[in-house]
Amino acid sequence: MGAVRIDAGVLIPGRGEPITDGSVVFDGGRIEYVGATSGAPDAATEVAVATVMPGIWECHAHFTGITRADLEREMVEPVATRAARVVGDLGATLMGGVTSAREVGGLGIDVRHAIADGSIQGPSIYAAGRVLSTTGGHADVHAYPLDWVNSAENRIGALCDGVPECLKAVRMNLRKGADVIKICASGGVMSEIDHPVHQQFSGDELRAIVEETARAERVVAAHCHGKPGIMAALEAGVKTIEHGSYLDEEAAEAMVEADAILVPTRYVIETLLAMEDALPAYAYRKGQMVATVHEQAMKIAVATGVKIATGTDIFVSGAMYGRNSQEIRHLIEAGMTPLDALEAATATGPETLGPQAPLSGQLKEDYDADVIALDFDPLSDWAPWGDADRITHVWKAGQAVKG
Repeated sequence: MGAVRIDAGVLIPGRGEPITDGSVVFDGGRIEYVGATSGAPDAATEVAVATVMPGIWECHAHFTGITRADLEREMVEPVATRAARVVGDLGATLMGGVTSAREVGGLGIDVRHAIADGSIQGPSIYAAGRVLSTTGGHADVHAYPLDWVNSAENRIGALCDGVPECLKAVRMNLRKGADVIKICASGGVMSEIDHPVHQQFSGDELRAIVEETARAERVVAAHCHGKPGIMAALEAGVKTIEHGSYLDEEAAEAMVEADAILVPTRYVIETLLAMEDALPAYAYRKGQMVATVHEQAMKIAVATGVKIATGTDIFVSGAMYGRNSQEIRHLIEAGMTPLDALEAATATGPETLGPQAPLSGQLKEDYDADVIALDFDPLSDWAPWGDADRITHVWKAGQAVKG
């Protein structure tokens, strides 16, 4: 195909200062030039756009294929049915500007192979496989008999109690090629019985999971709403805190000290609060409970200087996919500058994978040619985020998939 050159009124590198009248050139899957348009080499294909930037990283993805906000659906619907729905969700996510997704539970660990061989379109998937949970924890399905939950092949969670079972669960995910290990360190909203504040997994269990994961040069992502779970996870060496609803100044300072990353997922909270009729009653009640404190926690994290990456926690198949970039607006509303929010959506994303991080998320020589173009300047106008139509072009690994 030859080299591609994109000339933009504004070039946002992902990390660092923007370039007015900048260009990025790539040939195949790697970037060869980033800088002023006046010094850019000629290319076989040249495209003029308003703004060019790295593809977005979605750091808390779920591709489940369920059509209602009720995780019990995962247990009763055939995997093939849900996987068929996921195909459309993956395509919409990519068209919305997301070129890489860290999937922390769902069908992505299997479906990613179809993306890689070109059978379907979607972002590059970095998957966790099954979510590790205590019995009765957030990834348990409380309404069903425990023996059946443990034996079901299509469950999202792996229930494990005690250090030996936790080690086995980590190894089972690694056996499938997991890029990251996801755990539930606190209760959650979409699970029936557990309380979002309560810690799940003991300190010994958490340390065993982190140490076993580290032996495979991977990191642990911890679902945490309550402060007890946040602090225990950080003490054990967890790399990312997902949600962080009850994070306060002490917890934020602990995150900075540990160089941990927060993935706040405000998108899903805002969305669920508008879906009262579609949610189980217990989920709506718990969603209301965490919404206000979560909003404050995001502001505390930003003010304290916690490193933040964007993620949405979308899990219901359909129209929400493709609107992932709306999370950028939520970060700005929490106090981030537009440029810092864009860094959270791009350059910080790969860091949530620790040693497995690819050269991605930045317009930088020798990095992956995952690039998007916008018809607006996101440094001065962030209202269009969430509207996939405002993302005019998407290149994934140097291949044009939109525009």
